[in-house]
Amino acid sequence: MAHSPSRSGRPPIQQLQTVADLLDSPALARLYAHILQYGPITVSEIVDTLDIPQGTAYDYVQNLETAGLVEKSREQRPYEYDAEAIALTLSTDGETQTITPALIAAVARRDEDEDIDVYIERHGLDGLAAALEYAYEYIDGTVNHRIAARELDLSPLEAEIILQALEPVAAEYADAAA
Repeated sequence: MAHSPSRSGRPPIQQLQTVADLLDSPALARLYAHILQYGPITVSEIVDTLDIPQGTAYDYVQNLETAGLVEKSREQRPYEYDAEAIALTLSTDGETQTITPALIAAVARRDEDEDIDVYIERHGLDGLAAALEYAYEYIDGTVNHRIAARELDLSPLEAEIILQALEPVAAEYADAAA
């Protein structure tokens, strides 16, 4: 496992636990992705935009801040928070997987997009990460759903469904993936 040093200098294991929480909690992932995209932002703005309870928002922001994934960008009240882009690479048994902000954003859509939720249930987060890589090529026009289906061992219909579901995420994060 390798991890880019954080701006905060927080311990990597603590960050790993928080990243695991992000992958397990679509609501937390949505909050992180929102801060990353729109920060610096106040908790009040997050509550208004994401329509989550204020206490939950403060708890989530505090957890992300403790792990060094978000930090205060303004020290006076109301505090504003900005997020650090995650780039966590895991290696096990010769397999390597990178957890990126785009993957977190895809997980964040799980509660809102049944196609992503079903895909994760069937293929897990590793499958989602692989499909996301094909989604970048799909929006570039270098891969179609049939090629992705063959490479991901899916039916063409399932490949088309997940590529279309991931298309907004891939378009939003295409520059970061390049």
